[in-house]
Amino acid sequence: MSFMDIALNRQSCRNFDPERQVEDEKLKRILEAARLAPSACNSQPYHITVCKAENAHRIAKATVGMGINGFTKDVPLMLVISEDSYNKTAALGAKIKGIDYRSIDIGILCSHIIFQAHEEGLASCILGWIEDKKVREICNCEKVHLIVALGYAKEGDKLRPKKRKSIDELVSCK
Repeated sequence: MSFMDIALNRQSCRNFDPERQVEDEKLKRILEAARLAPSACNSQPYHITVCKAENAHRIAKATVGMGINGFTKDVPLMLVISEDSYNKTAALGAKIKGIDYRSIDIGILCSHIIFQAHEEGLASCILGWIEDKKVREICNCEKVHLIVALGYAKEGDKLRPKKRKSIDELVSCK
C-alpha cells in the first residue's frame, strides 16, 4: 500500500465495530510508528496513554457532548495524547520564537498513528472535543491535546467522498 493509497482511502471513522478488538501486534506497530514521528529537536514533548476496555469507555464518555461524538461508545481502544516537557533545546527555541512546538509535534504524531493504523486495516478518528479534566483524572496525565479512537469499522462502512479545497485554493507559488 503506497502513502497515496492511504491518503486517498483513510477517513475518520464514525461507525466502529464494538465486537472486534485491536490486536496487540497491530497496536505495537502503531506505537512504534508514533515513536518514530519527527518532533522539534527530537524532544517528543508528548505522552501516549493506551486505554482499553472499561477505560476506553470512560474516555469515550469524556468526548461526548452537545450531540458530538456519540459514536465513541463503540470504540474499543483510545490513545490519549497529552503534553509532556520539551527538551532544553526545543524549550529555548519555543521561547525565543514564540511558537508552541508541542502542538505541531502532536499533529505530526497523530498523522503517524492514523496512517499506520490504516495500513494495519484499522479505522481511526482524531477527537478534539474533550472534557480535559475528566480525561486527566482517568489517565493521570497533564494537559490533553487529542484522543485517537482506534478499532475496526463496522462491516459495510463505505468510503465517503473527500471534500477538500482545490490545489489552486490551497497552494500558491511566489
